[in-house]
Amino acid sequence: MPQRLLAPQDAPASVVEFEHGGATLIAETIGQGERTFILLHGIGMGRSVYLDIVRRLDGHGRVIAFDLPGFGEAPEPARTLTMERHADLVAAYLRHAGEEPVIVIGHSMGSQIAAELANRHPEVVAGVVLAGPTVNSAARSIRAQASYLLWDLIGERPIVLWRGAREYLRGGPHLIRKIRATVVHDAQRAYQRITHPTLVLRGETDPLAPITWCRDIVAAIPDAELREIDGHGHSTLISDSGGAAEYIRRFADRI
Repeated sequence: MPQRLLAPQDAPASVVEFEHGGATLIAETIGQGERTFILLHGIGMGRSVYLDIVRRLDGHGRVIAFDLPGFGEAPEPARTLTMERHADLVAAYLRHAGEEPVIVIGHSMGSQIAAELANRHPEVVAGVVLAGPTVNSAARSIRAQASYLLWDLIGERPIVLWRGAREYLRGGPHLIRKIRATVVHDAQRAYQRITHPTLVLRGETDPLAPITWCRDIVAAIPDAELREIDGHGHSTLISDSGGAAEYIRRFADRI
């Protein structure tokens, strides 16, 4: 059975396993409020690495954090999911749970899924947050993405290294296939088709989401804004996420 990983023991929370179309996700819901945020993690990650951002959003609405298929506590699917199939699975869960339109926060690979969720299932989305959006159209290869990720980890905070290493090990032997699924996805087209209010976040030293790429994304979306977070790289939602949380709260208040 999946465990509570993000919610304090005395806080209202639930953890459920949801299967649809041959794939299973884990959803942990924390807190209360009229507004609902959903949190989609990056490649090789799981919901457990987002403890800091979840706590900082506490009191500003409910948060639903997912383990996507084959990550965290979610079982490996029979076939590696595309970004589109991930989005369909998340949408099926939101409808099953009877959720009102949500603010979807996608980090790294999660940004690609968030974009597809907004495009394919616009009725379940109220706003979109793209944090460290991948995959830069100028670096669409497994080698490039892996090298940028390793470069970003140099000098990273120990808590990020520990949590990231643990989740990558959980990702198992299918990790390369999962990275390939992000690389072959036409992220640029997906971002350009978003019509919801959108916030693009990047750490000022993030090599996977360069500033020129993020500016192109913002320019393509009618109602979008870009915010940079000083002193951060690609892991801005994982540790010391105060800056990111503040921008997300302000964004949510204007929707």
